[in-house]
Amino acid sequence: MSNETYTSSNRIFKELFDEIGKVIVGQHEAVEHMMIAILCNSHALVESNPGLAKTLTISTISKALDLKFNRIQCTPDLMPSDITGTYIIEDVGGKKQYRFEPGPVFANIVLADEINRASPKTQSAMLEAMQEKQVTIGNKTYPLDKPFFVLATQNPIEMEGTYPLPEAQLDRFLLKILMDYPSIEDENEIVNRYTRNITPSVNRVVSKNEVLELQRLTRDVPLAEDIKNRAIKIVAATRAKSENIEYGASPRASIGIILAAKARALMQGRNYVSEEDIDTMAYPVMRHRVILTFESERKGMTTDQVISNILKTVK
Repeated sequence: MSNETYTSSNRIFKELFDEIGKVIVGQHEAVEHMMIAILCNSHALVESNPGLAKTLTISTISKALDLKFNRIQCTPDLMPSDITGTYIIEDVGGKKQYRFEPGPVFANIVLADEINRASPKTQSAMLEAMQEKQVTIGNKTYPLDKPFFVLATQNPIEMEGTYPLPEAQLDRFLLKILMDYPSIEDENEIVNRYTRNITPSVNRVVSKNEVLELQRLTRDVPLAEDIKNRAIKIVAATRAKSENIEYGASPRASIGIILAAKARALMQGRNYVSEEDIDTMAYPVMRHRVILTFESERKGMTTDQVISNILKTVK
């Protein structure tokens, strides 16, 4: 790719983030990571407390990208067919016919709110659609529209009545994004914006076809051999004997770090992946793939602290 291509992509993303910023105050890292997951043609898991604008953020991104958006509120009584769709019987010319009624998963961007409140069977239906990019009802398969991105959220508090995602299913998400409370300055701006009669709105910045082209460009970003080796060594270090790690990350994490680093480089208008890209993306890619030992959890250690220690030791 030419340097003009990278400069153009940087301009597109600057315009995109400026447009999203008309509605979303702060949360720059979370918005950037959501866009990285979309560029990688993957999915993201967001963990945050209620009221931090997760729904507003992802719906705003969908408007800026001109993509169809659906939201699924996950509850224990939600059935797989409530997500994927079902056949309904119609009377056509005196004859009974079956017609497929698509569910909310048939969209470009799907928000699965509080996915850990859905039953394991329903979670599996959602995760199958994420992995295969299709839905099978009976003996017929329906492909999902491209691009297809799922942002699943889970609440770190109120764990009663939840079905935590197994590690094998968590591994399907490229990133685990943490959204924190806004600063005093940002919260002041949020109150100012949303206590007036005029509600902030967002305009389209790129089209669906341009999103697909940006996904293709992401994989074309050049990668130096030493940078690739660093990413692989970081992941391999999680599988080495350690007093802090019970189970390490799979090769899917190596793929994830490199893809996410390429997307970050493209967003910043660079024609190369830097060591900083690898180190920055190691956190959201691995924080849900590394399982800490009981002893390290008892000491109050977090996965991010363990990843930070690994990054300091890997040369």
